[in-house]
Amino acid sequence: MSEREFTVRAVLLGYFPMFIATLSLVTAIFNGYLNSRFVDLIQRNLGRGEYLRTCKEILEAHAQVGFRAKILSQTGERARTGSPVDLTAARNEADSALIKYVSLATYLANLQPDARERYTHLSVGLEKILNEAPQLTLSDLNKRLELTDQMFTGMNDDCVKMATQ
Repeated sequence: MSEREFTVRAVLLGYFPMFIATLSLVTAIFNGYLNSRFVDLIQRNLGRGEYLRTCKEILEAHAQVGFRAKILSQTGERARTGSPVDLTAARNEADSALIKYVSLATYLANLQPDARERYTHLSVGLEKILNEAPQLTLSDLNKRLELTDQMFTGMNDDCVKMATQ
């Protein structure tokens, strides 16, 4: 074996393990980067999924509040015509639907602080409508619900924006 081959082998034996170690280090750093990106992706998707699930639930809750308000209006109308009516059960169901709605709206408002004021006005408006529902005719109630439905459309638009992000 010549001296040149001996020198090349010595250099290769010295530097080849360092090259492998450097490749291993670069691979480990890149793997850490990919893992952190993966964790971020999962966290974002979980948050987005929870937000969308809440949007779905608030759609149902909003419909329930409107439905319960109409039942309160019809029960109040029967009471005004002289029929013996107990508003307690209808009021309790309406309040229960409102509580669910308000809690979901608060959750969504906490996730979107810029929308908090709009969501609060909507919740207060629905509460006011439910309090007045027994004294309102069905047509008056529908007119008032149209106003809150317009505000609710904004909330629904926020949900759509989140779904498309």
